[in-house]
Amino acid sequence: MNWVVTSSTFLAAAIEVIEMVAIVVAVGVSRSWKWSLFGAAGGVVVLAALVAILGTALQHVALDPLRLIVGALLLVFGLQWLRKGASQVARMGWSSGIGDQSVDDSPAGEGVDWTSVVLSFKGVSLEGLEVSVIVVAFGSAGGNLGSAIIGAAAALVVVGALGGATYKAVARIPRRALQLFVGALLSTFGTFWANEGLGVSWPGEDWSLLGVLAVYVLFALSLTKIVRGWQAHPEQSDDRELATEGAR
Repeated sequence: MNWVVTSSTFLAAAIEVIEMVAIVVAVGVSRSWKWSLFGAAGGVVVLAALVAILGTALQHVALDPLRLIVGALLLVFGLQWLRKGASQVARMGWSSGIGDQSVDDSPAGEGVDWTSVVLSFKGVSLEGLEVSVIVVAFGSAGGNLGSAIIGAAAALVVVGALGGATYKAVARIPRRALQLFVGALLSTFGTFWANEGLGVSWPGEDWSLLGVLAVYVLFALSLTKIVRGWQAHPEQSDDRELATEGAR
């Protein structure tokens, strides 16, 4: 056992696992736990197959195109949910209507909820692949792949346990508020990964996620206030729409 390799891999992998668990928990509590976990399990299976096939060649996998695709997808869904959440909160308040609606227009309980499956699958696949690259890189550099695997596995267990312990608290958040903040969270990951895929270097690396999330949350709260003002004065909103149509 090389404790330097193990601890280094644990810390590096933990950051990626936090992002992975955050997406799975957010999608699960806001839409469908069943299909969110199903998508996550599918991501783990595909990832295991890739690791078994590619092995140490994972160090040479081009992650940027994958980050761009996954980031763009998360950004699209995230902005849609953020918009819907802001509209619902502005119209009905933060705490009313708990549990009486789905995040998306289609009921999550009827058939396969492909939104939950795809988002969790892509989140787990991308972050899991990055964890695999970290394991191979740290293990090869330290000459002890086994220690790197133990460090990554420990990160997965610890962060996963924390996610499992806190999801009930997250689930208590009123559905409309949850929709808004989940939209902000997915938009944050989408913006971060898409820009990484385009070659953007974020200051502070993964810590930049906190700053991006703060921007989206402030934007969501501001949007809620603006929409509430429109709904309080519908005649002004109608005048703006007529003016816009006339300009066209």
